Amino acid sequence: MTPNDLVLTPRGVRFAGRVFPCTIGKGGLSHAKREGDGATPTGVHHIVGMLYRPDRMAKPAPWAIPIGPRDLWSDDGRDDQYNNLVSAPYDFSHEKLRRADPLYDLVLITDWNWPNAIPGLGSAIFVHQWRRPGYPTEGCLAFRRDHLHWIARQISPGTRVIIPAA
Repeated sequence: MTPNDLVLTPRGVRFAGRVFPCTIGKGGLSHAKREGDGATPTGVHHIVGMLYRPDRMAKPAPWAIPIGPRDLWSDDGRDDQYNNLVSAPYDFSHEKLRRADPLYDLVLITDWNWPNAIPGLGSAIFVHQWRRPGYPTEGCLAFRRDHLHWIARQISPGTRVIIPAA
C-alpha cells in the first residue's frame, strides 16, 4: 500500500496521510458482490473516471467529465451496456446521474466489474457524497462533501481503492 491509495480501515478511509469518515453499503462488505445486494465489494479496485455537476460546482480536476441532463448508468444485466455510462432515453433499467439531491454532484467511478461487465456482479460502485454520517449506500463508498472534494483534488486516474475483507 502507498499513501496515495484509498484504504478502507475500521476508522474510515486512509488517503494521503489523513483518515476520512465514510459509509459503505447497507449489505456490508462482500467478496461475492451481486447486483442489488447493497454490499460494497472487497478487493483492490481503481479509480477510472470522475464525473461532476457543472451547474453545481467548478470542475474539480482536469480529467473530470461533466454530468449532463441525459446521463444515466446502466444497471440492467440484460443490457450490453451494463455498468456503463449511457444516455436518455434508455429502454433498460438505469440510474440517473443528474439527481435532485447532491449525492452525485461529484462521482469517482471505480473499475468494479468494468469495463467488461459480467451480468449480475453489480454495477455503479462509485465514490460519492454521503447522505449523512452513518447512512449506508447501495454498495458505494460515501464521504462528507468537503472531504470528497478534497480527495477529488488529490486523486488521479488509476488510484487504488483497497477494501479489505472484514
